[in-house]
Amino acid sequence: MPRTIWSGAISFGLVTVPINVVSATEDHSIRFHQYHLRDMGRVRVRRVCELEDREVTQDEIGKGYELTRTQVIPITDEELRNLPLPTAKAIEIQGFVPLETVDPLRIGEGYYLQPSGQVAAKPYKLLVQALGRSGKVAVAKYAWSGRERLGLLRVREDALVLHAMRWPDEIRSPQELYPPSVDVDEREIEGALALMDTLARDDLEGEEFRDEYTEALARIIEAKREEMPLPQVPEPEQSAQVLDLMAALSASVEQAKATRGEPAEVHELPTPKKKAAAKKPPTKKTTAKKTTAKKTAGRKPRSV
Repeated sequence: MPRTIWSGAISFGLVTVPINVVSATEDHSIRFHQYHLRDMGRVRVRRVCELEDREVTQDEIGKGYELTRTQVIPITDEELRNLPLPTAKAIEIQGFVPLETVDPLRIGEGYYLQPSGQVAAKPYKLLVQALGRSGKVAVAKYAWSGRERLGLLRVREDALVLHAMRWPDEIRSPQELYPPSVDVDEREIEGALALMDTLARDDLEGEEFRDEYTEALARIIEAKREEMPLPQVPEPEQSAQVLDLMAALSASVEQAKATRGEPAEVHELPTPKKKAAAKKPPTKKTTAKKTTAKKTAGRKPRSV
């Protein structure tokens, strides 16, 4: 069982739910240390006091705020835990919103909220069932690690999950990243939708969603341990560059079907109609010739 990160309560109107917070995710990445390459001696970061010019232990280290270059205000962990905020000891629910109204950019790390003891069992289950039936998520405030945060509470199976959220002013505007102004044909949109239908899934389980980078790194470490040749990098598939967007969409649909073992049925996606070239207006010289010819044809022959 993961260790408890924080203990407090969920404040829901006049209802209080004592909870313990534990991490909801695990990191399986392969970690590296730093080594001196000449003799493979471990390189470590040491904590040194600038005034005494000596290494200090963790017990001697605390937090401080630099007011001026010569004045530092010490802040203890106890003082941070007892901030004059209602959210210092509680996750205070501010309201309930549909999940689709929350920009995913604002949603961060996830934590499980565990009921703390028998007294918390009933109000905890009440909140789980009410949230699940409402189809909404709760937006709350809480204070951890020296700062107040927004949080999003949702239900996963029979447990409450708290996601850290970014404040609105922490999200950058994408306006400067917008693409240049271009026209997209309706048939091209239909072609993209056809490709999306082909790639549609009911879940995110399967071979496509495993961490191949970590697996490849583990194979390299094992090969070096056994003093074996390193795994070879697979050659990328050579594919002709497709300049026609509709042709690329059509080929992508067939490739996706082949990858999933479906029969490759060649369906021609609608292609954009070519715009008819505008007719050039006749030049003055041509107009003059045609006018002269017309007038000449209309003359009556002279009588001899």
